[in-house]
Amino acid sequence: MKLKIFIISFGLCLVTGTGFAQKKKEAKSIISEKISINKYHNKQELDRMQKGELIDLYTERNKVLVRTLPYIAFATKPGVTMTTLGIPNDSDNRKGLDDQFENTDDYLEKSTEFHNVYLPYSDTKNLIAAILFYEEIMKSLHQYSEFR
Repeated sequence: MKLKIFIISFGLCLVTGTGFAQKKKEAKSIISEKISINKYHNKQELDRMQKGELIDLYTERNKVLVRTLPYIAFATKPGVTMTTLGIPNDSDNRKGLDDQFENTDDYLEKSTEFHNVYLPYSDTKNLIAAILFYEEIMKSLHQYSEFR
């Protein structure tokens, strides 16, 4: 009887220990899969848009660039992780990347608030020029790999 209780207790301890054991965390992508541009525009399309739509496009493109440009030395497309770059996937490196993403989110939140308040005062032609410029930068990121 004591042997059965011991075996059952030991088995429960093993199951509990396995359930609470730290699992190896997967490496995060350096560039988020969520950021992308659905459509690039030409000047004629932008000329037909209302200022509110232009502000939304400007802000969206700004977000994509802020989430991409700092990392072009590593990658220009989503899917590249710390592990694929040879960076150890340890807790310090994951925390550093998480902190970077959190800081970027904070910056973008404040930047978007600023855009919503001040961009309505901008000239429509300047907004269109900025959107086209941002889109050219994003298109050039696709060609960036040729320079490596």
